Amino acid sequence: MHIADFPVPDTAAARGALALAREYHSPSILNHVRRSWLWAEAFAAVEGFDAVDHELLYVAAMLHDIGLTPEFDNHALAYEHAGGHVGVALTAGAGWGAVRRRRVLDVIVEHNWPSVDPAQDAEGYLLEIATALDISGARPDALPDDFVREVLATHPRLELADEFGAAVVDQAERKPSSAACRLVDGGVMRKLRDNPLEMHAWRNPG
Repeated sequence: MHIADFPVPDTAAARGALALAREYHSPSILNHVRRSWLWAEAFAAVEGFDAVDHELLYVAAMLHDIGLTPEFDNHALAYEHAGGHVGVALTAGAGWGAVRRRRVLDVIVEHNWPSVDPAQDAEGYLLEIATALDISGARPDALPDDFVREVLATHPRLELADEFGAAVVDQAERKPSSAACRLVDGGVMRKLRDNPLEMHAWRNPG
């Protein structure tokens, strides 16, 4: 398994989502959303998903944390809901129908759920377990080691633990009923720090 096995969708929506991620995210968070997409695609391959909407998954992965940025922060909505609505607006401009636009919102919101039923939402499930790996270190041995090393070398973690942790704590303090508060109460700062992907051995095997 290699990064090249998962080509980026060549569509207006995918290009637009990447452009927004590049423009509004720091290098650390940009690498996080890119890794999240790759982990999601890799989990789909490992677990035998054969009916994934790859364009939808890519757009949702690129935008799943856009609601953390100052430009798209929403005083009333949780960051995943705010980011989901960015996805709705982007895909409307790309010509997606109303039902599929709603799917972008759903998948982005569900990435912060404790779990997603793959029988009900394959893309939501894949993004949830992918972000759980990248943030909390869940299932670190589920994907091939060589692939994990290639992804980390291509899209390094940089200052993800500090930046994402600070952003989620800020969200939790301002929006105490949001999923961010659950993440903080669940020890996301410790999980970020102790994530096996942060280990030196992943970046320098042997």
